[in-house]
Parts: sequence; structure tokens; C-alpha cells
Amino acid sequence: MELLDGKRIADEIKAEIAAKVEAIKGKGGKIPHLVAILVGHDGASETYVGHKEKACAQVGFKSQVLRFEDSITETQLLHEIQKLNNDPDVDGFIVQMPLPKHIDEQKVIEAIDPRKDVDGFHPVNVGRMNIGLPAYVSATPEGIVELLRRYKIPTEGKHCVVLGRSNIVGRPIANLLSQKGYPGDCTVTLCHSRTPNIKEYTLGADILIVALGKAELITADMVKPGAVVIDVGITRVEAPGTKSGWKLLGDVKFDEVAPKCSYITPVPGGVGPLTIVSLLKNTLKAAKREVYG
Repeated sequence: MELLDGKRIADEIKAEIAAKVEAIKGKGGKIPHLVAILVGHDGASETYVGHKEKACAQVGFKSQVLRFEDSITETQLLHEIQKLNNDPDVDGFIVQMPLPKHIDEQKVIEAIDPRKDVDGFHPVNVGRMNIGLPAYVSATPEGIVELLRRYKIPTEGKHCVVLGRSNIVGRPIANLLSQKGYPGDCTVTLCHSRTPNIKEYTLGADILIVALGKAELITADMVKPGAVVIDVGITRVEAPGTKSGWKLLGDVKFDEVAPKCSYITPVPGGVGPLTIVSLLKNTLKAAKREVYG
């Protein structure tokens, strides 16, 4: 069993991006510029945006956080998005989710110029990805693909089972791994919360990707020997004996599943570190006009 070390891979990619930014600087080119919009004071969102700011600094990007109170109206927020769409210095920007209840998240996503949509949520980018055109791919699926690629895990002809059908993880990764080329050429089965007898499917998986958000749902008897297991789930649970009083668990019961696997991601430290790196990669592509020209 080998651990898929997302943190190590993320550090490698950050070093590669930083070298590219240095090369751009050396030629007197424009430094990539990423902006994050943060509405309200959600603790998790504050943490995520802080991590993104730090990552931008590590690779030499220009970054900025625009903070608004959760009393901002939908119209005001859409106006701020339009300003960023029209700002030639901003290469890419994200609107940190979730948003307050009175704001329509889908309307916000669709208001972002697809050329600056480095989260990869706009229907134009989702559509381009689905038919195999250059696109900004959303962070978690891109992170999973990067893990498979960097560890040279064979995918051609493999049966990949994806648990979870969300628009930001399950659906896109199922699509990406079914496409021609590497990492791809998988036969993909997409299961979800309404799939009966999930165990029948998971036992047939050469590559099992779990993104249901249910702590320790996958047990050893659900995984075939030698499978590659990628755990996207992360749930915070109380742990009275620990210093913080809580711990993070994945969707896979790691201690009992790991010995059966050829490769497995830890939680935390697996897919998570690569999500921010995917955002950096998309921002660099935006700055170099690689997707839309």
C-alpha cells in the first residue's frame, strides 16, 4: 500500500508555478492576478480564502480579497462581479461559496466571465470540459487527475466507480476519467445516495473515488484487494480525547481499508492540498490566455 501524498505533490506543483512566474517576471511580462470575493464571516470560508492568499504569495501571484458584509444585495454583488469582468489587470477571480440565502448562487456563477472563471463552475467551462475542449476544470476533479498522473497510476480500461454526483466533484471526475487519453480511458460507474446495494459496485472498482460526505461509510468488505482508493470526503467529528476536541474523518474507514489497497489518499493531506493548487494552475492559464486565447 502506498499513500497518495497530496501535500508533497502540491508543493512540487507550487515550485513549478513559481518558476514559471519568475520566467514571466524576467521577460517583463504581466504577473498573474487572482481576486477572491468573500461575503460575510463564515469561518470555513475565511480559512479557505486565507489559504488561497498564502498560496498566491508562495508562487509570486498578485492577489486580493474583496470583503463584503452578508447584507450586500444580489444586485450589488453582481455589479462587483461586472467590475472584475471588465478589469484588464484581473486574470481570474472566484466568489467564495456558500453565499447568504438571499443571493442566487447560480446567477452569480453565470455572471462571471468564463475567461476569468478560474473555479471552473461556469456552464461554458463545464460544457467545454465535458466535450474535451480546453477549459478551466474545477479544483477537486483536477486535483484527483493530477494525483493519478503524478503517481503514474494506470487508468486505461480500468473500472472506476465514483460515489457522489455533485456538480463540483462526482459528475466532472466521472466525465474526465471516461475521456480519451491519460489519465482517462476508464469505464466509469457513477453511484449516489439513491443507488441500492452500493457495495456491489464498489467491490468491482479498480479505482474507487468517494465523495459522499458520510464519515467512514466505506469499510474493508466494500473494497477489492489492490484497488486505488481516493477519498474526497471530509467530516469534522467530536473527539473528546484530543487537544482540539475534534478530528477530521474521510468517507473511507482508513485504518481497515488501507491494508487492502495498492494506493489510498489520507484525510487530511490527500486531495485537499491539491484543490488550491488547481486554482493557481487555472489562474496561470488565464494569465497566459491558454484556454480562450
